[in-house]
This record gives sequence, structure tokens and C-alpha cells, in this order.
Amino acid sequence: MPDPFKKLVTTLENRLSGIAAKTLSGIPSELGTITESGLKLDSFKYEIPDYLIAEWVTQLEVPEFSMVGTMTTPVDDEGNTLGGANPSQLTRFDFKETKIDEVHLNWSVGIKPGDRVLAVPVNGGKDAVVVCKVVSSGG
Repeated sequence: MPDPFKKLVTTLENRLSGIAAKTLSGIPSELGTITESGLKLDSFKYEIPDYLIAEWVTQLEVPEFSMVGTMTTPVDDEGNTLGGANPSQLTRFDFKETKIDEVHLNWSVGIKPGDRVLAVPVNGGKDAVVVCKVVSSGG
């Protein structure tokens, strides 16, 4: 008997792909490479020394979950162990579902020369906004 959910998933994937394509069709984005002194877009001859980086602020939703670990006491305010500190036996830590507002995704500190990025030219091509880092699906 055919899986009824497979057809539903395929239909949803096709519709979402179409919506995404329509949404992005009017945005002239392109690939570029971060250099030692700026951004080099694939289709632009010159390096852009002063480029912009998109800032992502979001709400983080953490589902309820458990972890197993140990506790070490005593520690100071930074978590460094103090004299005579001993780890506990394995302990399960249970966390409740929570939402954290205004989480800043500061991925820009991780980009370095040689990284490939997706950029959107703005202001008639005078500026470029780096939207995200892109990586190969193979790793």
C-alpha cells in the first residue's frame, strides 16, 4: 500500500519551493568571497572595501530536553574550579521548554578571508550587504 504521507510531503515541498522562488526572484543576490581587505563579488571586477553585514536578531525557542553530565563544586563566578573541587556522579539535568527574545546571531565574527558568502547589491550597486556565509553541501 502506498504511503499517503509521501504524496503530501511531495506536494508541500513543491508548493514551498514555488513560493520561495517567487519571493527571491526580484532580489538580485549573488555569490562573493571575503578577502583580506573587503568583499569580491563574482560578477564585479573590483573589490568592495566597505561592505555591510546583515544583523540577525531572533527569538530562540528551546524545546524541553534532558542532558547527562557531572557537576563540579565549588567554582568561582566564571566557572573555574576552586581548591578541593570534586566532580559529582553522573547526573541527569532536565530543562523545561523556554523562549529567549532578542537572540543575536553573530555569525559575522566567524567569516574570514576565503569564505564564500551570499551578498545583495544595494543603492544602485554602490554597496553590498552580506546576508550569510555559504558552504558546500558536501561539508
